[in-house]
Amino acid sequence: MKTSLLGSHQIMAFVVTRDRARAQAFYRDTLGIRFVSEDPYALVFDANGIMLRISEVPKWTPPSHTVLGWEVPDIVATVKKLEKAGVKFERYSFMQQDKRGIQTFPGGARVAWFQDPDGNVLSVTQF
Repeated sequence: MKTSLLGSHQIMAFVVTRDRARAQAFYRDTLGIRFVSEDPYALVFDANGIMLRISEVPKWTPPSHTVLGWEVPDIVATVKKLEKAGVKFERYSFMQQDKRGIQTFPGGARVAWFQDPDGNVLSVTQF
């Protein structure tokens, strides 16, 4: 049996922003992630036991793929709550999304995508 190098350790996540204050407000106030601290390098959040560090950079182009996602027990209820908080869900012409922007994949996973203020693609998924 092979010994795990990193598989038994807590993962942490990183996101990039061009505007620290705007990112802090979005992740803390809109998404409800607990803000922990700020240092010269990043904003630090506790995302249900996972450290999320948001670093500010002057120039940056967001990737077109999902950078963070959350598994949720009820995607419709979560999407409705996020919409009430001002989140707009992405519509992709190449997908068969329902009226809320939720895509159902073979196997049953349901996913909806949205962006943070910097254009980072985020998602919620119900398996």
